[in-house]
Amino acid sequence: MRRRALMVAFLATPCVVTSSMSEAQTAADPENTIYLDLKDGRVVIQLLPELAPKHVARVKELARKGFYDGAPFHRVIEGFMAQGGDPTGTGTGGSGLGTLPAEFTNKRRFLRGTVGAARTNNPNTADSQFFIMFAPAPNLDGQYTIWGQVVSGMEFVDKIKRGAGGSGVVTAPDRIVHLRVAADVK
Repeated sequence: MRRRALMVAFLATPCVVTSSMSEAQTAADPENTIYLDLKDGRVVIQLLPELAPKHVARVKELARKGFYDGAPFHRVIEGFMAQGGDPTGTGTGGSGLGTLPAEFTNKRRFLRGTVGAARTNNPNTADSQFFIMFAPAPNLDGQYTIWGQVVSGMEFVDKIKRGAGGSGVVTAPDRIVHLRVAADVK
């Protein structure tokens, strides 16, 4: 009898099955989730407003304007990262909204799937450009703003066309198909 009561209690308990805790958290907060659609599939990125509120607000503002749609991944270095978010594809373009102050005083680390804000040598020059890590890069920890984490679809990031040489500059680059805030996708 005791086993049956336990089984009934188990079956009556609400249960959500997901492939990871991050996906469950993402589903609960579509305002802080973005969908990055690439040629090979959808990448889901959890935004981290508690770490980088200004950067997250900028990414959402630009996504809602369609700014990222069609932007190339102009710098892609094997084993390191894929950088995009510059509509000119030169690595020097931005949104025209001005630069953001650095938001990297937290202890979060650059690991596979981490999304960071690209900038010049001046820490307070991030704007629209971002990069997604292929592998950990401890040398970036505490040096660049982290504003997101890939929670699914990293296999599609892995398929982004790589650039040549040490600079990773890509000729005929892969492009962002769409970048949308999940809350806006019906």
